[in-house]
Amino acid sequence: MSETDGPGNVLFVVMDTVRQSHLSVYGYDRPTTPNLEDFADDARVFEEAVAPAPWTLPVHASLFTGLYPTQHGATQENPYLEDATTLAESLSAAGYATACYSSNAWITPYTNLADGFDDQDNFFQVMPGDLLSGPLSKIWKTMNDNERLRSVADRLVELGNTAHEYFAESGGGDTKTPEIVDRVQDFVEDSEAEGDEWFSFINLMDAHLPYHPPEEFADEFAPGVDSTEVCQNSKEFNSGARDIDDDEWEDIRGLYDAEIAHIDHHLGRLFNWLRETDRWDDTLVVVCADHGELFGEHGLYGHEFGIYDPLVNVPLMVKHPELDAERDTETQVELQDLYHTVLDHAGVEADTGGEPFDRARSLLDADYREFANVDAPRGADSRFSAHDDGELDDYAFVDYHRPVVELNQLESKASAAGIDLDRDSRFYSRMRAGRRTDGKYIRNERIPDEAYRLDTDPDELDDLAGGDDEVIAATEDALVTFESEMDGEWADVTDEDVLDDMGEEAKDRLSDLGYIE
Repeated sequence: MSETDGPGNVLFVVMDTVRQSHLSVYGYDRPTTPNLEDFADDARVFEEAVAPAPWTLPVHASLFTGLYPTQHGATQENPYLEDATTLAESLSAAGYATACYSSNAWITPYTNLADGFDDQDNFFQVMPGDLLSGPLSKIWKTMNDNERLRSVADRLVELGNTAHEYFAESGGGDTKTPEIVDRVQDFVEDSEAEGDEWFSFINLMDAHLPYHPPEEFADEFAPGVDSTEVCQNSKEFNSGARDIDDDEWEDIRGLYDAEIAHIDHHLGRLFNWLRETDRWDDTLVVVCADHGELFGEHGLYGHEFGIYDPLVNVPLMVKHPELDAERDTETQVELQDLYHTVLDHAGVEADTGGEPFDRARSLLDADYREFANVDAPRGADSRFSAHDDGELDDYAFVDYHRPVVELNQLESKASAAGIDLDRDSRFYSRMRAGRRTDGKYIRNERIPDEAYRLDTDPDELDDLAGGDDEVIAATEDALVTFESEMDGEWADVTDEDVLDDMGEEAKDRLSDLGYIE
């Protein structure tokens, strides 16, 4: 464990749906993140961080458990985290005050991602987080599981969806980021008043579709753009029901940049408060994205149906006394390693049932990713025999289960436009990838595999699958090893299987995010 003196406080920030290439701290030519540029003076900036999936639920489950999606099982085929001990549970058991503030509909007591947080609020736009937290979330689930009560729940869902459609189409859905930052400050003060070390996790949703940025940021990054007139439903484009020309893409990207700038503004406010109140030096601060976004690349809009680098090569910045403040262009980081990094900083072992602390996965350790140099902890599921042999030090893996939930709305948009979707297409395909900094191999379930040399082809345009490139061959071999440690062949699952097993409250939250109708 780390030998850092002083409190082991932790601020963990996820900027939902934020693409690395749209941050000025990563070289973007628009000033979207001046406060993160200041933060970089104190932090290690990683350019090769990899998310284990391209969407919220499995990535957050990996952050909270240290496991790959197939291992923790929270995927669209089973959209709940079950039988897992979370990072928050381990820290809470060790005496930490823990809090989770988010406006993301996936991070709720209903999906179990809020397990272990003493205080949580999901700032849900249509149904307040307090309504579906704690005991009331159990009441809501009971209503949905009871034939006689379900009609009442269905009516509440219908009213919520109607309200959301109005707000989304009119641009009236206001951001919750200012309130989240305020809640963090209150939580920190209350925790310290009780003499507790604290762990605060926040997810900021501004950059997730639909984009309706506050006026002052829209005026700077998308002047004259009416956010209610551009395409805000990625399924319309992906299904072929809606075309987007170059001018509209520029407007969409401008709105997206404005949303990122708004996040940056409030992170600056929070960071300055920590500095001004002498809490900065004693706090591990992690800032990352759970996934990125596509704006027409590979014929896709949003973050479904692909695992290309704009989706999974995410921003990551970590401030800690044992990490020099510098830009790291070489070290490939798997986001689930942040689980071990936080445990290391806090000096806390995983609670019963949790993934054991693995020193080789802590960014604070001198032997980070040198698995052969570090004994595997007993019972560690994410440590493979090939890790122990030093064969996977340079590889990260992406594990994307079939996107069954998005298919519901995609098929609806296609059907309304008289379009038949090909069942043997990426829309129905599960995907996995092995990645190193110079190469990537993508295993697709229903379409041909893909492979790219990231060092010479960062836009992933020249498919080298089936060729004789040595980097690609080695990366495919690593992926085969990863797959052998997982479940092997994918079992057949349909969207009906998933939706039939899902409660109405969960469906309502997915509708709010535009995944289903």
